[in-house]
Amino acid sequence: MEKNGKRDRDDMEVQPPTPRKPHVLLAASGSVAAIKFGNLCHCFTEWAEVKAVVSKSSLHFLDKLSLPQEVTLYTDEDEWSSWDKIGDPVLHIELRRWADVMVIAPLSANTLAKIAGGMCDNLLTCIIRAWDYSKPLFVAPAMNTLMWENPFTERHLCSLDELGITLIPPIKKRLACGDYGNGAMAEPSLIYSTVRLFWESQAHQQSGGTS
Repeated sequence: MEKNGKRDRDDMEVQPPTPRKPHVLLAASGSVAAIKFGNLCHCFTEWAEVKAVVSKSSLHFLDKLSLPQEVTLYTDEDEWSSWDKIGDPVLHIELRRWADVMVIAPLSANTLAKIAGGMCDNLLTCIIRAWDYSKPLFVAPAMNTLMWENPFTERHLCSLDELGITLIPPIKKRLACGDYGNGAMAEPSLIYSTVRLFWESQAHQQSGGTS
């Protein structure tokens, strides 16, 4: 009886809830590097729940079929398609609320300029304009070397830094245009490891630094 009673008590013990996966919102803007967006999504789905937002111009380069099946893809056309009246959900607000962290990879020169100037003319930039900067936001630029070295780029990056946006710098390699130099997007595996390391270090600090 005692053995049975002990087993019953063991069965009744409440198991600690399994921590939910981080909610990661991945976004792609119009750069040739968007061809790697599917790979990026696959990297993150092993660790997090992922939703994806893409600009209209990025669709010239990325293959929708390359995305994991569990990743929901949102485009500009989805922004107001489900909105009929006051009180209905607004997509860019709902995505901002859902996300624990956002990553824009690739970040084109054009979208960089829009964010730095506060523009919000598509779904992606509306999310950024409505972003809660207590939550991490990462960008991985991708552009031609001379575009990267343009004085405007430095000014725009300073604006993003003031907002608390984290830069994952581009790398030097042979670019899609044929030029060799800095401006290629960091590899998806590096973007993933950077974001995950940051997230887990923050979680460790919030738990009091206990192992």
